Amino acid sequence: MHTDLIAADAVAVRETVRLVAGLTAADLSRPTPCEGWDLGTLLAHMTVQNQGFAGSGSWEMPPGGRFPDSVRTYAASAELVMAAFAVPGALDRPVSLPEISPQPFPGRVAIGFHLVDYVVHGWDVATALGVPLELPLSVVEATLPLARAVPDGPLRLEPGAAFAPALPVPADAEPLTEILLRLGRKIVGGS
Repeated sequence: MHTDLIAADAVAVRETVRLVAGLTAADLSRPTPCEGWDLGTLLAHMTVQNQGFAGSGSWEMPPGGRFPDSVRTYAASAELVMAAFAVPGALDRPVSLPEISPQPFPGRVAIGFHLVDYVVHGWDVATALGVPLELPLSVVEATLPLARAVPDGPLRLEPGAAFAPALPVPADAEPLTEILLRLGRKIVGGS
């Protein structure tokens, strides 16, 4: 499963790169399901996340929440994080995630966090663009137990919380829909 975790994360990251490859400057102002964030701000956040998870970034958003060349900077950050996760021993290497905890996490936990983020943010990008998120069911199914383990509660109401409070999940929900609802995404017209 752990090697599969690295592969699943790489598939999710590559899908986000595919989604943003053709963005224009005008697309960056499109609203996203991330409250208060347009596509340019979301892309900057995703870039910083990739850099931070790869151990080469400061976790700080660029001034104005934008990179001058958002698409190219994002693609480079995606390659950086996939290379960092592919290094032998990455599953056991301690990874610092200051946004989550002052204590380092084992690599497998960090990669799991990243996978959840990139499945959800991939959906955010796809939704902003009005196109489908194209992930294999195996990637979504690998993400589902990780999403189920994300704590819900009052911390999700605080400013800067990673996810909004969980929404009700229908018993017959598809795996991607369940992930999105558990992480507070409002779905209009299906996933």
